[in-house]
Amino acid sequence: MTLNEIFLARERLLGELDTIATAPELEAFKLSHLTRKGTIAAMFDDLRAVPKEEKPQAGKELNVLRQLVEERFKEKESVLAAGPATPRGSIDLTMPARTVPVPEPGHEHPLAKTLNEMIAIFERLGFAVEYGPEIEDDEHNFSKLNFPPDHPARDMQDTFFVKPSVDWTHADSLPLVLRTHTSPVQIRLMERQKPPIRAIMPGRAFRNEASSARSAVAFFQLEGLVVDRGVSMADLKGVLLSFARQFFGSDVKIRLRPSFFPFTEPSAEVDISCYICGGKGCRVCKNSGWLEILGSGMVHPNVLSACGIDPEVYTGYAFGMGIDRTAMMRYGISDIRDFFENDLRFLEQF
Repeated sequence: MTLNEIFLARERLLGELDTIATAPELEAFKLSHLTRKGTIAAMFDDLRAVPKEEKPQAGKELNVLRQLVEERFKEKESVLAAGPATPRGSIDLTMPARTVPVPEPGHEHPLAKTLNEMIAIFERLGFAVEYGPEIEDDEHNFSKLNFPPDHPARDMQDTFFVKPSVDWTHADSLPLVLRTHTSPVQIRLMERQKPPIRAIMPGRAFRNEASSARSAVAFFQLEGLVVDRGVSMADLKGVLLSFARQFFGSDVKIRLRPSFFPFTEPSAEVDISCYICGGKGCRVCKNSGWLEILGSGMVHPNVLSACGIDPEVYTGYAFGMGIDRTAMMRYGISDIRDFFENDLRFLEQF
C-alpha cells in the first residue's frame, strides 16, 4: 500500500458518499467501509506490509482518511434524516416562461488545439501517449533524472513542495512535490517497460515563480522519449525535423545548439527558422531569423541505469517543449496570461 493508493481511496470514498441519496444506501456504505471488517479497517491491517520507513506517514494519512470519511458520513446522515427541503411558495403555471438566449457553439481552447495537433503528429510518427501523476516524489522528479542533491531546481524558489519540511540528509523526510516537468513520466515508463520504447508525455507542470508575460506558475509541456538499440542524435534530428515541418510548415529548417540538461548528454537546444519572415529577421524572431522551440539530447547513461536499463546495450533520446510558448509563437500572442484569463474577447478569435 502506497501513499498514492491512500489518497485515491480517500477521494473514491468521499465521492461515493456524495452520490448517496437514500438511507438504505448510506447504511450499505457503512457496512462496506466503516465496520470492523470494512474497507478502512482492512487498509489499517495492510500497514503491516508497508516498509518501516514509510509506515509513520502511511498511518498518519490513514487516520486522516478515516476521520474525513466519518465526518462526511455523519453530515450525510443528518441531511437524510432531515428529509427533503420544503419548496418556498407555489408554482404559478399561468406565468409566461422566461426566454433564454441560445448559446453560441463552443470550440477548442487555443492551448488544447495546439496540444491535440502536436499529439496527432507524433502519433503518426509512431509514438504512444503516456500520462502520469501531477504530484510526484523526489525520486522520480529529480533523483532518477540525474539531478544532484544540491541542484538549484530543488530549492523552494523553484518547486512547490507538498510537505513543508525538507531534510535532505534523511531519505524518509524527502517531500512530495508538484512536478516541475513531465519528465517523471519518462522515468515511470522506463521502470515499467523495457526497450524498445517510443512515447510522448503531454501534461501540466508547475514552477514556483512569478507569473509574467513569458512564464506561468502552471503550464503545459509535451516531452518525448525513444530508447532502443543503436538510437543516435541523427534519429532525434530526423524526428524533430519531421515534426517541425508538419506543424510549422514544409519550408521550415531546424538547427541544434549545444546546451546542458542533467538528464541528457549530449544536450541541445533546437531552433526553427522563423516561419513568419522565412528566416530574414522580424519582430517575432527578434531579427535573428530563428525561434527556439525545445530542448533535447541523448538520455544520460545514469538515467538509464537508474531505471534498470543497461546503457551499454541501449541508447535513447528525449525532447521537451512548452505548449503555451509554442502556441504563443504560432498565433503571435505576446502574453502567456491571456490563455488563462477566460476573456471571451480573446478566446473568440480562435
